[in-house]
Amino acid sequence: MTSLHTDPSGEHRLLLRSMLGEDLVLTDADAMARYCRDWHGDVTSSAVAVLRPRSTEDVAACVEACRELGLAVVPQGGNTGLVLGGIPDMPERQVVLSLERMNRIRKIDADDFSAVVEAGCILWELKEAIAAEGMFFPLALGAQGSCRIGGNISTNAGGINVLRYGMTRELVLGLEVVLPDGTIFDGLSTLRKDNRGIDLKQLFIGAEGTLGVVTAASIKLTPNPDQVATALVGLASLEDAITLYRRARRDCSDLMSAFEFMPPLAFTLAREAIPDLPIPMAADYPCYVLMEVSGSGLVDIDNLMQRFLEGVMEDGIVLDGAIASSQAQARNLWLIREGMNEGQAKRGVHMRSDVSVPLSKVPSFVAEAEKAIHEALPDCICVSYGHVGDGNVHLNVLPSVELPHQQRLERIYQSKTILNQVLDRFHGSLSAEHGIGRLKRADFDARLPETKRRLLNAIKNAIDPDMVMNPGCQLNFTGKS
Repeated sequence: MTSLHTDPSGEHRLLLRSMLGEDLVLTDADAMARYCRDWHGDVTSSAVAVLRPRSTEDVAACVEACRELGLAVVPQGGNTGLVLGGIPDMPERQVVLSLERMNRIRKIDADDFSAVVEAGCILWELKEAIAAEGMFFPLALGAQGSCRIGGNISTNAGGINVLRYGMTRELVLGLEVVLPDGTIFDGLSTLRKDNRGIDLKQLFIGAEGTLGVVTAASIKLTPNPDQVATALVGLASLEDAITLYRRARRDCSDLMSAFEFMPPLAFTLAREAIPDLPIPMAADYPCYVLMEVSGSGLVDIDNLMQRFLEGVMEDGIVLDGAIASSQAQARNLWLIREGMNEGQAKRGVHMRSDVSVPLSKVPSFVAEAEKAIHEALPDCICVSYGHVGDGNVHLNVLPSVELPHQQRLERIYQSKTILNQVLDRFHGSLSAEHGIGRLKRADFDARLPETKRRLLNAIKNAIDPDMVMNPGCQLNFTGKS
């Protein structure tokens, strides 16, 4: 475990409690620990304090106080990020600002197909409240039981429904943001069409808290898809998965909501995490696809899925398959996908990636990257899976459990370097949906074109010239000229 711990300033703690009150300020080391440890427990840090505002006005007061004291603010939602975007790296001069207490749903408007929610709303609880009103919020992530909507927005989260509904960016209608000087930007419009100049909310979506603190959002809702068909199919190759996707886009149109590919090792890993998980088909096909078609109203989704699979099996694209006949069976199919991640975690520290390449290049990229890693690191196992419909590949590398910890870390560094070299040849992105944070900052910086660097620095300097907001995240910004 890597330690970033430094004793924070006691004087700053006293001043923060005096300026903001005991209720908003945590300074006890044990109480702060969970806010200063990443989700996987690979990195621990510390902070001057953890601030826990209850309102937008509290957030503004916290930011103003930190600015006055020369402290930087690290915003944090559910602390489920995978790139250290919400973990302090300069604990002697940074505070964590947690939005967990700001969890009110201000409004759900079924006629407007919108909701206004605070940043601390847990994604799953938000989805459930919206469903109770007969509506649907399509963002769906493995961490949805603990991640919070403000963090989803600040990282522009992806998830399994991107191919139909888009990234989080496409689901946000408006934002409320506390800026680095403590002023409040109120942009909580629910307008679908508003062409009055630059769309300022887009500056904060995906900015990982480097330009301000997202405190609330107006979000786009859809009718609840009360018909869902889920299927797991086996194929002869990842190339066939691309063929199947192309066919599904044609035959199922925009009713296809998820299309995930997995290796046969997924079943083994899922069973290691969930021993009694039912596996509905043989685990000896080279590639598997988990797909979902959903809709509402007069469309017969079950019939659509049945007809589609019959056609692709007759044509030899799909070799075997299982369609869920109940919600419980559908949930078990998705547990294979989710359990695969848990199984990897149980094997200890490993290299996790989140990359994207053009959809048509996914098979050749995976083949080339796995080959290069296997040749250089024959004692490691590659696990490639992801979202076929948007070219997002998670190519993870599991070092041998027999290796000492330091050698595992060396394998992780080597495999990441090899992966990025292959990725560069495919003109891909080293972050498809997780963000940059602190974990990917050096790799991001090394590949950043100078014009883009200049534009990013200009935006940062215009909004946060004093470098109050999450310094060290995304890019080593140059600061005031």
